[in-house]
Amino acid sequence: MKVLIINICKEKLHYFEFVKPIEKILKNSNHKTNNIKFFTKHYTKLNSLDIDKADKIIIAGTSLKDNDFVKDENLTKFKWIKTNEKPILGICGGMQIISLFNGGEIAKTQEIGFFIEEFNKEFLSIGGKYEVYHLHNNYVTLPKDFISYTKSKTPQAIKHKSKPIYGTLFHPEVRNKELINRFLEIN
Repeated sequence: MKVLIINICKEKLHYFEFVKPIEKILKNSNHKTNNIKFFTKHYTKLNSLDIDKADKIIIAGTSLKDNDFVKDENLTKFKWIKTNEKPILGICGGMQIISLFNGGEIAKTQEIGFFIEEFNKEFLSIGGKYEVYHLHNNYVTLPKDFISYTKSKTPQAIKHKSKPIYGTLFHPEVRNKELINRFLEIN
């Protein structure tokens, strides 16, 4: 299996906080095939061949003040999301991108730290009351054809109704690594 990790960080040093932990999880994964290969690309350097050769795609998050990825000229680099059929996991900014391409809107709220989220049904191995790590200035409204898996007023975990497209506003690479491992098992 080949996983594409998309780096949306404007600052090069932020790679170490938001992308490198995901790479480490994939390196140490106990996936049943134990044959995970991954490659990381910055979204500004992404091309259709990268999307084609990936079996699964993870769009990593970024820092609180980094919102360059949602500027119109940058957001167009993600238009492939509309026609993609491969499993995608969007983390924080990645979930914002997925939501925007599916009719959701960005709104302001700052949440930093560990929060207990209540999941109304299991989401990639997480269910019930679960501690997650929030680090965001924005949230997104629930896009059309998506289901929210949390009871909070702002969607924290979403999935498309029929496609394998997932999003978390929280950061599973910090606190809930099993969620990323479970995503690797999705067909």
